[in-house]
Amino acid sequence: MLLALAFVAVASLPVAFALVFCADEIMDRVACGYAEWRERRRERRTIARLNRAVDADGLTRGIDLTEFDREDRRSLQQIAADLHRFAGHRVNPGGRTVIWHAAVVDAYDAHLRAACRCLGLPEHLGELEGVDRQIERVRVEGMLHAAGLTLPAARPRHRQRHR
Repeated sequence: MLLALAFVAVASLPVAFALVFCADEIMDRVACGYAEWRERRRERRTIARLNRAVDADGLTRGIDLTEFDREDRRSLQQIAADLHRFAGHRVNPGGRTVIWHAAVVDAYDAHLRAACRCLGLPEHLGELEGVDRQIERVRVEGMLHAAGLTLPAARPRHRQRHR
């Protein structure tokens, strides 16, 4: 029995040294894990309080949510990626024909309209022509930017401070 205890003591000696030398790392991991758990718990409580305060069910009572579940409906992320691609072609046509440029602008406007439908924002791009349509395009880009969808054309050259 004494020999077995001596063997266990000698075998566990490296583990004891590792615990002593890595105690700060272990304590740091435990503290960070606890802090992350507290933060997640605080966020869940905040979201629950906001849901009770806002009454999310009351806000969506008049909206047909089945419209969002259609399989042929494109996601906002896909629309945003297309808008970024069209914006680059729209601003820099690269020696393409006028017809090609007009088709890109029309496709860009169609995607702006789809993004507005996804976010429930009003737009009038389909009803306007010429300069009025260009002004409406800038207004719609600004609304989408305010809603969180940053487009290359709506992004200012200099960095803005958030209010």
